[in-house]
Amino acid sequence: MKVMATGTFDLLHPGHALYLQKAKELGGADAILAVVVAKDSTVKKRKRTPVINEDQRLEMVRMLKPVDEAYLGYEGDMFRIVREIEPDIIAIGSDQSHDPVKLQEALDKRGINAVAKRVSDYKEGELYSSCKIIKRIKHTDLEDKRLDECVEHKKPHD
Repeated sequence: MKVMATGTFDLLHPGHALYLQKAKELGGADAILAVVVAKDSTVKKRKRTPVINEDQRLEMVRMLKPVDEAYLGYEGDMFRIVREIEPDIIAIGSDQSHDPVKLQEALDKRGINAVAKRVSDYKEGELYSSCKIIKRIKHTDLEDKRLDECVEHKKPHD
């Protein structure tokens, strides 16, 4: 059974990990979890400018324990990637705005044989959303002199 989960995955936090773990569980013991990471342009249209670029967000998601496959989404037709991945289940996060009933209708209308299910588990915590992390950073005194030591790492010489 293949389960597809989608999201921005900007500034990873425990809420992301719980969502992916619970999404995979929707497919049973031998489920394959395919994760679609939103493109920067999509995030800008729907949320805000991402802090982390799409390539790095995809790289981080690929490293997460529950993830078997990870892909970068497409602009425009959100069903294009669904057709390519061919999931049995599309997992919607508890805090995602997609309506499972409307998504199911859209899938059926397009002849896509997948079931839309909402992950009901949600992790509460002080910094369990990317927006909360961004707000914390914005309101943090960043005058610490140790930050002056933050320099871009150069590629090691061969």
